[in-house]
Amino acid sequence: MSFFFGMLVGLTIGIWLIIAFARYEKIRSSRRSYLAKTVASFARMTVQDSRKILPPQFYPPWVVFSQHQKLVWLNLQLKKMWPSVDQAASELIRTIVEPILEQYTPAILSSMKFAKLTLGTVAPQFTGVSIIESESGDEGITMELELQWDGNPNIVLNINTRLGVALPVQVKNIGFTGVFRLMFKPLVDQFPCFGAVSYSLREKKDLSFTLKVVGGDISTIPGISDAIEDTIRNAIEDSITWPVRKIVPILPGDYSFLELKPVGTLDVKLVQAKDLTNKDIVGKSDPFAVLFIRPLRDKMKTSKTINNQLNPVWNEHFEFIVEDASTQHLTIKVYDDEGVQAAELIGCAQVALKDLEPGKVKDIWLKLVKDLEVQRDTKYRGQVQLELLYCPFGTESSFKNPFNPDFSLTSLEKALKNVTVEEAADLKRTTTQRKRDVIVRGVLSVTVIAAENLPAVDFMGKADPFVVLIMKKAETKAKTRVATETLNPVWNQTFDFVVEDALHEMLILEVWDHDTFKKDKIGRCIMTLTRVLLEGEVQDGFQLDGAKSGKLFLHLKWNPQLVFREV
Repeated sequence: MSFFFGMLVGLTIGIWLIIAFARYEKIRSSRRSYLAKTVASFARMTVQDSRKILPPQFYPPWVVFSQHQKLVWLNLQLKKMWPSVDQAASELIRTIVEPILEQYTPAILSSMKFAKLTLGTVAPQFTGVSIIESESGDEGITMELELQWDGNPNIVLNINTRLGVALPVQVKNIGFTGVFRLMFKPLVDQFPCFGAVSYSLREKKDLSFTLKVVGGDISTIPGISDAIEDTIRNAIEDSITWPVRKIVPILPGDYSFLELKPVGTLDVKLVQAKDLTNKDIVGKSDPFAVLFIRPLRDKMKTSKTINNQLNPVWNEHFEFIVEDASTQHLTIKVYDDEGVQAAELIGCAQVALKDLEPGKVKDIWLKLVKDLEVQRDTKYRGQVQLELLYCPFGTESSFKNPFNPDFSLTSLEKALKNVTVEEAADLKRTTTQRKRDVIVRGVLSVTVIAAENLPAVDFMGKADPFVVLIMKKAETKAKTRVATETLNPVWNQTFDFVVEDALHEMLILEVWDHDTFKKDKIGRCIMTLTRVLLEGEVQDGFQLDGAKSGKLFLHLKWNPQLVFREV
């Protein structure tokens, strides 16, 4: 009897436990569902919704919601820390900048060193803060801080001239606005959760300062002020301006992968410019161009000067090392050569390297402007033509020279493939050597097919056009027959030119009107041989420069022959 009673009690208790457990699971599931809905609702809340629930007086001091509140909090903390930051930053600047000042010391000076360096009592102000999601990734966090500083630093440079004169020069009235980039990487599972901090001046929006000789006037020594200012700006550019970055290890480890390294080469052919603004009162401007990716003296390239010409043809080739294709630009500035006086800027232009497809030649016309930062002046200043080719290290150019598949067009004689970053320096030397050794020789066949819609130059509304073909470097010429009384002539004539150096040769086609007593130029086409070298054969129409209308149709064919110079 007791057995059956015990079994009944056990079954009762078991059934009750099962029911209780099921009820508990149901309640738990409901709570989870409610919690999930609550979390989702909080996730959708705006700053305004949060403020309705919790008044601002209950916020902890580190909790801020708006961009303005973030900046106020950051500036407050920086102001509190500034005396300590001043000491640390002053010593850091001295350590980093002083060796670079020595490196860029101009010939007129023998040395430049800091005599005093403190950043003063006025802390900078943060005016913007953002996280760069596209640059952060899974390995780190990238932050950008916009900063403005009108400080009262005490900076004195001890400057010794070649003339034996010592000048204590004070740097005053510093005004600075820029964007600093901070990179916290790599992320690790050890406090503070990142291995190192990299910092760099991502963008320099404004930097102004004045120089004053302590107890004297710096203007009494001609050229000394400009030399010192250029040295200071070059030192800033080379020490901290992006893509240069300084690395501060936080945890022990190897962070060499964060250091600045070259990632590729940019080949630039400066072809020509047209319709440049005339800067001379008598005659025409004498234009030359300065090209650079980083505005440092040893990294800038200067073209030859074309005298008395507003439509100069340079046809010059330059090569640059690229360190960050995603953010760097190629800048070109066109000047008028004034002889002994300082050159006058005609206009400048810029092209982002991220817009270039690796391994593809880009033929581009850039409109010149007065200023790249503040483009308020809309006056037309002319255009400049460039051919650009970006080739990253470690990849092959998708275009090859038709005469030899083992040579890529970027450096043309580059026999190395799958180049590593570590080989970049050796590659530059190898490429330069090979460019001296290899000649691109061949036969260029040019068929002048026809022209259309030429402007009328005769009294009867017609023209008697013919075409003059000129190989610029070889100085060889050819001429088509004259097509009488037509604005849409057809020639279908072929001319063969033996080209000794196709990389630096240029084809010029001039369309003229034939008259008995005189000849009038209608317009012209100027082209490098890059496209026909790449494609082997080109048939296309080309607009006439210098004419109100008109198009010239050509068929070009390249028959190459690779030749090495004899040592």
